[in-house]
Amino acid sequence: MQLKHNNVEDVLIVRPMEKRIDASTAGEFKQKMNEWIDSGNRRIVLNLSEVDFIDSSGLGAIISGFKKIGNNGNLVICVVKESVMSLFRLTRMNRVFDIYTSENEALEALSGKA
Repeated sequence: MQLKHNNVEDVLIVRPMEKRIDASTAGEFKQKMNEWIDSGNRRIVLNLSEVDFIDSSGLGAIISGFKKIGNNGNLVICVVKESVMSLFRLTRMNRVFDIYTSENEALEALSGKA
């Protein structure tokens, strides 16, 4: 799975470059997220701008990262396409995750500016 990532101050921005996060890519996605969290990244923005589809395996991988960070940090999501947002609404994950319309909005929220 191709993932772009960069840091803005102490916030890690992760952007999956795949159209789908599903059973075939979720394991690798989860492993990479765990590595970043284990190496000390505690504030993460997950930019889903390229993702058209997430299945239960993909959603589980995102939730796993969220749980791993726990109260020691925050994982927020931004730039979610309507097809993916429908899944978040259906599973009520839109009530669990903070979801922002832009990467800048997500960064501001994690910086305490929003």
